[in-house]
Amino acid sequence: MFKNPISFSGRIRRTEFGITFIIAVFLNLFITVLAEATDGMGGLLIFPMIWFLWAQGAKRSHDVGNSGWFMLIPFYALYLLFKEGDRQANQYGQDPKA
Repeated sequence: MFKNPISFSGRIRRTEFGITFIIAVFLNLFITVLAEATDGMGGLLIFPMIWFLWAQGAKRSHDVGNSGWFMLIPFYALYLLFKEGDRQANQYGQDPKA
């Protein structure tokens, strides 16, 4: 799990994406508190978190057979939490469950 988390290539399962989502929520809360305490300088930490979340989202999109650009659709990440991935290999790689 979390093998190469900042890469945009490959596929991940729903479990890893769900854990990523939970981590992002808590990190966002922490960064918000830190940014208020440091007069906004802590806000710079949000960019690595966004990169991490987009990379994991792109890999999850690949698991269902879509491009990572689908992450730009509102609420698509919520859809990915419940959609089962392709059971066989697709153009993005082998089934991560196999």
